[in-house]
Amino acid sequence: MSRTELTSDYQSPADEALSLQVNFKFSLNGEDNELPPGQHHSFVVLPTADGTLVETPPIVFGHQYHDETPLPAAAYLTPNTSLKIRLDLRPVLAAFQSHGFYTLYNGQNLYKDDLQHVYVAGSTPPLSWEFADLANMPQLELKDPDGNGIYETTVQLCAPTHTSPTTASQWKQSLDVSDFPQYTSDYPLLDALYNLTLEEAKRAVEPDGTFRTGQEWAGVWTRDISYSIVLAQAALQPEVAKTSLLRKITRHGRIVQDTGTGGAYPCSTDRVVWATAAWEIYLTSGDEDWLRQVYPIIRSSVEDDQLNAYNSATGLVRGESSFLDWREQTYPTWMQPADIYQSECLGTNAVHYQTNVVLALMATQLGDPEAAAQHQAQAESIKAAINQHLWLPDQGYYGQYRYGRTYPILSPRAEALGEALTVLFGIADAERSRSVVARTPVMDYGVPCIYPQIPGILPYHNNGVWPFVESYWGLAAAKAGNEAAFMESIAAVARAAALFLTNKENFVASNGDFAGTQVNSNVMLWSISGALGLVYKGLFGMEFHVDGLRFRPFVPQALQGTRRLTGFRYRQATLDIELRGFGNVIRIITLDGQPLLDATVPASLSGQHTLYIELTNDVLPVSTQNKVAHHVSPSTPIVSYAANLLSWLAAEGVDSYKVLRNGQPIERTTKTSFLVPTPTLYAEYQVVAVDALGFESFASEPQPVGTAAAGLTFEFEASTLPSEKPHQEHTGNGVIKTSATVNQSVAATLAVPSTGSYAVNFRYANGNGPVSTSNKCAVRTLRINQQVVGTIVLPQRGEDAWEDWGFSNSIVVNLQEGSYTLLLSLEPANENMNGEVNEALLDTIRLTKVN
Repeated sequence: MSRTELTSDYQSPADEALSLQVNFKFSLNGEDNELPPGQHHSFVVLPTADGTLVETPPIVFGHQYHDETPLPAAAYLTPNTSLKIRLDLRPVLAAFQSHGFYTLYNGQNLYKDDLQHVYVAGSTPPLSWEFADLANMPQLELKDPDGNGIYETTVQLCAPTHTSPTTASQWKQSLDVSDFPQYTSDYPLLDALYNLTLEEAKRAVEPDGTFRTGQEWAGVWTRDISYSIVLAQAALQPEVAKTSLLRKITRHGRIVQDTGTGGAYPCSTDRVVWATAAWEIYLTSGDEDWLRQVYPIIRSSVEDDQLNAYNSATGLVRGESSFLDWREQTYPTWMQPADIYQSECLGTNAVHYQTNVVLALMATQLGDPEAAAQHQAQAESIKAAINQHLWLPDQGYYGQYRYGRTYPILSPRAEALGEALTVLFGIADAERSRSVVARTPVMDYGVPCIYPQIPGILPYHNNGVWPFVESYWGLAAAKAGNEAAFMESIAAVARAAALFLTNKENFVASNGDFAGTQVNSNVMLWSISGALGLVYKGLFGMEFHVDGLRFRPFVPQALQGTRRLTGFRYRQATLDIELRGFGNVIRIITLDGQPLLDATVPASLSGQHTLYIELTNDVLPVSTQNKVAHHVSPSTPIVSYAANLLSWLAAEGVDSYKVLRNGQPIERTTKTSFLVPTPTLYAEYQVVAVDALGFESFASEPQPVGTAAAGLTFEFEASTLPSEKPHQEHTGNGVIKTSATVNQSVAATLAVPSTGSYAVNFRYANGNGPVSTSNKCAVRTLRINQQVVGTIVLPQRGEDAWEDWGFSNSIVVNLQEGSYTLLLSLEPANENMNGEVNEALLDTIRLTKVN
């Protein structure tokens, strides 16, 4: 309507054609524990003539039910369909009576006293496949009010909350944003979106002077504010940025790792993106006091990370993918939190590289050349490791992460944020940068967080486009000189904001709609910041440096013309900027009418000034992108091993299977079994499903085989009873509780029978929180004969799930035949994000000879 008013008649298509077939499975205590991954029940919800309730038959727990009713042509769910879902839990209850426990499909025993909740998970809203979030959806909990063993719940399918057309139909500017830089161009729609975004930037500030993460997300989140500050907020709202960063400091002066898989740090380690944000504030403000304040915080945090997460064997950093912190959305289901800790992820390593670069630059500014050299060397080591271990030469971009156990492999999925950061941070050289931007998969509505998608997971990170990621991708495209990719990023962000009339958190990659994602929010801070960053750092090409503000504009030919940005504050100066033409080569640049050397406004400039930039209007070489259709990879195979035979179930849409031994492919087969040669030494086998287009599933859980596969087990030298809950299943004679106050150090004597390489890990329980959130991961330093050999993490395995036992990460050490003293201790660097509860139960040490 104008530069200050927009209307939208966008209608969400999310629920216009919901299938009558509803897929679901049951869950005990919020775990995916009824049927193997890839298997579920199906029921056809045919409408009744009188509109009465539709019911499923009682479905026996653990027995797959498939409704054979033919699906009528062109028939879909009608709004407000009520479906009663019925579960026959009597076999489970009978097992409780006869044995005291029920054995789940995965071999785990569920004890009678530990059954707390029964849920249904599924694909049709409000059903959800996010098992970790079922406890927050009471309508999905089944009850047995008459005690007959038949559990029931009624859900409303195609309810009004899922058919709402959009969040708003009109936006009209109502806030005074005159204290922010004002923008005008020859494109009124883009100008209106800029003004809408300025309003939302103002709304994203809480009364206490901190950023609000989103309309639906109160509080300050480390990665959200940090990525937002780098994109735009350091320049736009520097004081709010400072206040927000300082809110994310622990009492010990470390950066806070927000809640994440297995109890946050060190399963998640991307907190150090805080450092790049803090440095950006210094570059935009020149505040030396700020630099002196943040430097020791960053350095102390990195020193802890070097002990807890840096892998000297590969040069990479362990920990969950940066921002992709909802484990089901981006990891195979077999991976436990300890496995996620051991993974080495593209985006997280890019962040750690840049953090060490920042530390080196800060140390130089503060007169500490020794520290500067140390951190620059560390940065170069991480950079070299990323290029050595994560690059996929056949694809022309980087892989998602290394994962596995003793023999990690590289996931060939693309991971958009990580790909963008390798270009922006200079991890990829010029040739690889051009390749990354040209060959990373991009869909019609934008660059998806990952590609291809994971089956059976609703859109969020999976099958999702995040505008802030799209913005980083666009800035990477501009740096690589790819006009087509940069223009499409601008268009993707603008389209979503214009149709939804807000800067949404995310939208579905396959159809561009905001509805249908697992969760979403309006007024999302990093989406706001990304939209502004595409203007400031993209079109105007602002680069903040220690010595000044450099301009490297990039204006796609489709957006040629004149644009003005007035009232832009840089340190002690205020700039009114006019930019004319298109392309990425400057013909004329003047400051107050005088030529500007190196297109750089000096850091010492103060007062009001006018900047004029004129581009050459040179048509850039044709640039390409890897435009792809929506694609879902095969399900991850579930592999069993017995009598030298690997076997697995056939899966839909699979063309062949790839068998791996110790991470290397050894066989391609169409069969569903593989005869393992009689093993003598230790080996790990995995299976990957491959579809007709060549897309791969995740590799199956590693199956250890060989004479050493079972490992040697040892007891601790002292044992105590666990705290509150009786221990129902353990392998040793006793259980040790280790916490911040009890058994801070525990010891054992190991008798090593022969010289070789051994994987050391611990069987443990940690019921201090759910798998997906909270901050009570237990962390310990492992010493053998007093020598530090690494960090052991004992992540959360479920709220109050002290009966749920699993193994920690493994540390591979070279040992000679003989006796060793092992010490597992809580040391200062092992401080978790809770600060008080750092607790687990231990019952066994396992020593496995792997070479």
